[in-house]
Amino acid sequence: MDSLFEQSVEHKQNPNSPLAELLRPKSLDEVVGQEHLIGEDGPLRRYLALGRLPSLILWGPPGTGKTTIASVVATSIKADFKRLSAVESGVKELRDVIQIGERLQRNGRKLILFIDEIHRYSKSQQDALLHSVESGSITLIGATTENPSFEVNAALLSRCQVYHLQPLQTEDLRKVLQRAILHYKNRNNTTVHIEDEDTLFRLSSSDARTLLNIIENGLTFLKGDEVVIRTVDLERIVQKKVVQYDKSGESHYDTISAFIKSMRGSDPDASLFWLAKMIVSGEDPKFIARRMLIFASEDIGNANPQALQVALSVFQAVAVLGMPEARITLAQGVTYLASSIKSNASYKAINEAIKCIEQGIDCSVPLHLRNAPTSLMKQEGYGSGYLYPHDFTQHFVTAHYFPMNVDPIAFYNPTQQGQEEEIQKRLHSFWPNRYNNNKEQ
Repeated sequence: MDSLFEQSVEHKQNPNSPLAELLRPKSLDEVVGQEHLIGEDGPLRRYLALGRLPSLILWGPPGTGKTTIASVVATSIKADFKRLSAVESGVKELRDVIQIGERLQRNGRKLILFIDEIHRYSKSQQDALLHSVESGSITLIGATTENPSFEVNAALLSRCQVYHLQPLQTEDLRKVLQRAILHYKNRNNTTVHIEDEDTLFRLSSSDARTLLNIIENGLTFLKGDEVVIRTVDLERIVQKKVVQYDKSGESHYDTISAFIKSMRGSDPDASLFWLAKMIVSGEDPKFIARRMLIFASEDIGNANPQALQVALSVFQAVAVLGMPEARITLAQGVTYLASSIKSNASYKAINEAIKCIEQGIDCSVPLHLRNAPTSLMKQEGYGSGYLYPHDFTQHFVTAHYFPMNVDPIAFYNPTQQGQEEEIQKRLHSFWPNRYNNNKEQ
């Protein structure tokens, strides 16, 4: 066998290897998370059942299983496996692998080439892969933490299936932790206890490798048959002050409350403070962005309609970027929302309208507002008497749009803040009787 493959996917592990390597899964059933890819109906499991595999781009955060999945699928379909790092290799190394792949193909064998951080390859390096991927002399598995739409050539991308790996959830990390505890029990007869698992999971940032490294480093300094890794030990290991923050407990809700109230109070500095606490504590950035979306409508509304667009753009950018870069976008959105002019008129309006409905007000649609798609409905008077506003001056005509036996109710009371001031003037001129007794809240 060519010396290139002396390190096959089935090589014997060195007992002195890092814990993350010792516990690397050997089959799909041992891989945690990524059920959408490797679950019972996942595409990767189906491909392996057929004994074949297309070229892949695995896109996801660090520590979510990209390397593991690549080695597992290579073992499953009994293929030769070679790993290159885009940081350390160039076109020459690629060509050497491609030549071996062509020889193996002629002998009826398969070569899986795993390229870590493929987004770091230049255009010419990525172009060197095109013919081999298309001809099947190599099956490429590229791993990237960056959006492949931006970082991988369109020509290469079109020849690969792109699968997005999701950050590991708490239950996934707990399974990894349990395997590590069992490993030390079986190997060293050492019983390991974690004083605060939630803090360990937060410090791991959804990264299984980071979690295992923390545990391994902790046990380097703690000896005995029964070891407790305390919160203070975690701080010492990662050289980071542990912020008390429980994602599902009181601190979580208290912090997001302080964050929202600081933005509502137009204090961008305090808002950034609570945002920073959530970021350092490992809060899901998409959760933060969702709350900002709600805030843009609830607390700013039509006083500055652009705020909703800004919040939506932040949410979309966070989904594309991921952390740590997403912190910059979150900060931009937070400072904009906190500094914006405010109005909760829309929020109050929908609450009042819902309250009316729940109290049993007549909800029947009057005939002139009903649709009349059939001649029978027209004969019944559906749509009869409806006045089309665009046929009138200012595209407005006085009409009754509530149920016939319900007097109009001023749910929406625009303030004199920002753009709502103009909205208020317009509505008061159209419906003077309705708004006669309403004053700015």
